[in-house]
Amino acid sequence: MKSHTLSPAQNGLQGIITVPGDKSISHRAVMFGAIAKGKTTIQGFLAGEDCLSTISCFQKMGVEIVRDGDYVEVHGNGIEGLQEPKDVLDVGNSGTTIRLMLGILAGAPFHSCIIGDASISKRPMKRVTVPLREMGTQIDGRDNGNYTPISIRGGNTTAVRYHSPVASAQVKSAVLLAGLGGAGITSVTEPLQSRDHTERMLQAFGCKVVKEGLTVSIEGNQQLKGTTIEVPGDISSAAFFLVAGAVVPHSQLVLKRVGLNPTRTGILNVLQGMGASIQIENVTNEELEPYGDIIIESSQLRGIDIGGDIIPRLIDEIPIIALAATQAEGITVIKDASELKVKETNRIDTVVEELQKMGARIEATEDGMVIYGKSKLTGSIVDSHGDHRIGMMLAIASCLADGETTIRNAEAVAVSYPTFFQELIQLQRR
Repeated sequence: MKSHTLSPAQNGLQGIITVPGDKSISHRAVMFGAIAKGKTTIQGFLAGEDCLSTISCFQKMGVEIVRDGDYVEVHGNGIEGLQEPKDVLDVGNSGTTIRLMLGILAGAPFHSCIIGDASISKRPMKRVTVPLREMGTQIDGRDNGNYTPISIRGGNTTAVRYHSPVASAQVKSAVLLAGLGGAGITSVTEPLQSRDHTERMLQAFGCKVVKEGLTVSIEGNQQLKGTTIEVPGDISSAAFFLVAGAVVPHSQLVLKRVGLNPTRTGILNVLQGMGASIQIENVTNEELEPYGDIIIESSQLRGIDIGGDIIPRLIDEIPIIALAATQAEGITVIKDASELKVKETNRIDTVVEELQKMGARIEATEDGMVIYGKSKLTGSIVDSHGDHRIGMMLAIASCLADGETTIRNAEAVAVSYPTFFQELIQLQRR
């Protein structure tokens, strides 16, 4: 366990940041390259622990993957080129790795066993294993396949028309990827629109995907072809600096090449709704994964209600939105976010517990939280609980606090943003 002690940013935050590559896109680029025919080159890959777990798993299945910093080459031989792993596949802390990989393994005619860290062992997998079993895949694990270790034996899958009870890109992606392994048309219908990186990237690999409202369909036995993927900056990582720029007095930040996929930009809508001063410039690559530069500066925020169909577009950003709400005038209500309970931690409980330690007036509800602004924060000893997004949220909170803040289990931040603490310190005006 590592601790990190931070001092308040008394003179504000100023500077230009290029956040690491998008985690969701980096995962998918490696996975899709591994089951494609030919070479896939990935530029801007996020070399965080989660994405490195994805590389490791596919290397164990015989895929040649070469990485030099944020440049990766994947030499795929199609899904039929995957080999039965001689050892267990360890996904570490990565929920994206295990859930999407289960979809791929559903179409692979061999046996695999998947494990992860203590956090993964508590995260529910039935949302993926139930539809995969409907498609003919043999799956076993603790609690009838709900928790790791999970054993899977794949092969030719049967097409399915699946109505997902939750808006989850991981569930949608797993079912669609399983559908690639067999004949017929597989479709997934969601209650709300979830992030669409899988659909966009499958098309970049030459796969035909049909979207009709909240339903996405794919025809089986399509062959992916190696391609070049440019990974934009991760808006979920950028969110911490966006909030920092808005709530820390005397701040102005420029975030370069941030991903602007419309299914991920809920954080921008919320901050603008709260009154933040935001400018977006130099938008490009709009057909595949749009990105651009975001300028944000200190703003007077106001409390708002956040819920409904915007929640899937900002579910990972709710911890840092909660911090923003502590500095807004009035009351902020976050609802319809029960999905937070099955993340790396129960993020409703951990956000409330840790911000209360620093003096915030915040209460947990069954599906979200209520935050009363404006709160004066005090430096304290806090804990990430092994959750990277909680750790980064607390680091931004330290910029506002009166006195030093010590974050326990600070190493969790490396899962998605290995250089986060160094960059935050560099932005503080001396």
